[in-house]
Amino acid sequence: MSRARRSGRPMHLWYWLAAVLIATGATMCVVGFRLTGPDAPPQPPSSNLVEKAPDVTAPNPEQALAPSVPERVRIPSIKVDAPVIRVSTKSDGELEVPPLSRVDQVGWYQEGPTPGENGRSVLVGHVDSKTQPGVFYKLGALRPGRWIEVVRKDGTVPAFRIDRIQRVDKDKFPTGSVYGREGGPELRLITCGGRFDHRRGHYVDNIIVYASLIPGAQRTAQGAHAEG
Repeated sequence: MSRARRSGRPMHLWYWLAAVLIATGATMCVVGFRLTGPDAPPQPPSSNLVEKAPDVTAPNPEQALAPSVPERVRIPSIKVDAPVIRVSTKSDGELEVPPLSRVDQVGWYQEGPTPGENGRSVLVGHVDSKTQPGVFYKLGALRPGRWIEVVRKDGTVPAFRIDRIQRVDKDKFPTGSVYGREGGPELRLITCGGRFDHRRGHYVDNIIVYASLIPGAQRTAQGAHAEG
């Protein structure tokens, strides 16, 4: 973000430039190495699962929270309770992810909004490694209506309702619907999915979870919701 200030470009312009770079290469970097078979990660039953959220839970810019860095992500229905680290873009435009030595970590794209702010906050994680499942191994098993909680540095724990799960070819990554600062508070979770390409050494698809802030569902870190 310091580069944007030095160049004199508005922050929203720098954010979109970064998103364009991600679309050209970084969708390949959340890489899995596990072979297909009985231990393959679960996949959505269709390439696009959508459930219209009730009107009262639709993203609303007026219900946004103040900025606060995410520290943990909790997804009770797939038993995820993971630490969050900051990630950015590398010099070649690829989105950074947690190291493969720590596949239990989630990366928050720090050029975008924090979870609970207006816009789309992006979290990425590995599906697996050569030796073990990753933090988002079961992301493809999620369904619309489930909850995601994010523990933030200020002690608040906003909850997000899953509205859509999409499996998409990495070469057709939907940058416009994943990144952006417009609209109300939303969340995007990204990992790998689909078929494992042995020649190229990675999964051919991305799994993307779309979620929106649930008004009034914010809690403190000590009293977080335990939705199953």
